[in-house]
Amino acid sequence: MLLGIWQMASAKRKTALRVLQINIWQEGTIVPNGFPAIADEIIDKDADIVLFSEVRNYNGTDFIQRILAELKFKGSSYFGKSSDEKLDVGLISKYPVGDQHALYDKDSGMGGVLKSKIKIGGRDFVFYSLHLDYTNYACYLPRGYDGVTWKKMESPINDVSAIVESNRKSKRDEAIRDVIRDVAHEEQFQSFIIAGDFNEPSHLDWTAATKDLFDHRGAIVPWDCSVLLEKAGFKDSFRLKYPNSVSHPGFTYPAFNKDVPIDKLAWAPTADDRDRIDYVYYRSKQPLEVVKAMIVGPVETVKYAKKQEKDSEDEFLLPKGVWPTDHKALLVTFVF
Repeated sequence: MLLGIWQMASAKRKTALRVLQINIWQEGTIVPNGFPAIADEIIDKDADIVLFSEVRNYNGTDFIQRILAELKFKGSSYFGKSSDEKLDVGLISKYPVGDQHALYDKDSGMGGVLKSKIKIGGRDFVFYSLHLDYTNYACYLPRGYDGVTWKKMESPINDVSAIVESNRKSKRDEAIRDVIRDVAHEEQFQSFIIAGDFNEPSHLDWTAATKDLFDHRGAIVPWDCSVLLEKAGFKDSFRLKYPNSVSHPGFTYPAFNKDVPIDKLAWAPTADDRDRIDYVYYRSKQPLEVVKAMIVGPVETVKYAKKQEKDSEDEFLLPKGVWPTDHKALLVTFVF
């Protein structure tokens, strides 16, 4: 009888999984003391899984082993496998990492994609860490900037068909299609999490409600990556918790950084080019609930090449000290 009660209680016990997605801006090298700050943030936010964009492995160094050593020095133990020097993404975990391999590396033109399998709380997870093609950054067109040269144009382009055509010259949609195909070939009892810097906004953000905000200049754009993932059954964890893109725009780029000159943060200096381009998506046939989806980083953004104080209802987890990047990160807590 006691054994039966224990088994029932054990079956009802829930596991929390804290997933941190962060673009580390050239391994934290652009910000003074940026590299140790990456470890400080991981520890402070108590992340179980960390997915990195902009891993560089400079001069033959191994970022994953360096960050594991830094974390261990500071009293935290994580697992991680060394990544190929051509791969600009990475993953570390409080749980042992099983099979791991790259779908793409940075020389592919598709952006980096790293696939990792991890068993957590008796559940099989498949993680995809992404850093997608940064070229043909078409969300600049309505802001009056070329998405290839980054130069200011004579006039903005707000025609949706032209924006979509330009966007599809990138390799982002091809990479997402391949990730979705890869997921389809996996056993579907697993839970899938796709996270990273997509270098592309979401169709859930460029809507009728925001067409006259943030220099969208009337454009309502069905951005490919988010549309494809939604059709494939993936959920956008942040927008699931905060469906109102006006009150909670959730901007992740560009983030203000007090330790970096503003001209390094402003690529479109005469525009409001703030967007949500970093995501944590998930799909699971087994119960998997998002209980929190928090923006991590400074509350300030960059607008018209100036520091913009908080102007939304978004809530933030503030940096412990130095913020190592020009992006904001996401910390999503799942329960199963």
